[in-house]
Amino acid sequence: MLQTETKIRVRYAEVDKMGYVYYGNYAAYYEVARRALMDKLGLSYVEFEDDGFFLPIVKLEIQYIKPAHYDELLTVKIKLVKHSRVRLEFEYEVYSEDGELINKGYTLQVFVDGKTRKPTFGPKYFLDAIEKHEKTEA
Repeated sequence: MLQTETKIRVRYAEVDKMGYVYYGNYAAYYEVARRALMDKLGLSYVEFEDDGFFLPIVKLEIQYIKPAHYDELLTVKIKLVKHSRVRLEFEYEVYSEDGELINKGYTLQVFVDGKTRKPTFGPKYFLDAIEKHEKTEA
């Protein structure tokens, strides 16, 4: 299974008046994790878009378990749990600095043609990179 993790230090601008990470920032943390996953595959999101593709989120689920705080070093784990030629499904787990699970999430993303803005098959090199990684993991 394709997975990776990344560390994120909570910045002051990301917390609310209670000192907790503002709930909307978790979606941005998930994006950082997806970028790390693309790096692991040797893919560039800039090149992907230059080739005429987008990968918008069409579904987002977030479960808040415990708050994160300013200056805490979080670990964001991401797994590609399901994929096809037109969609990618990811699961996320966010851990506090002491290793406690504080947040879980899920995103569904669909390959979209940059010109028509309609769903399309993902580019072959992108899907091949996923398949290659899965074969080496098996």
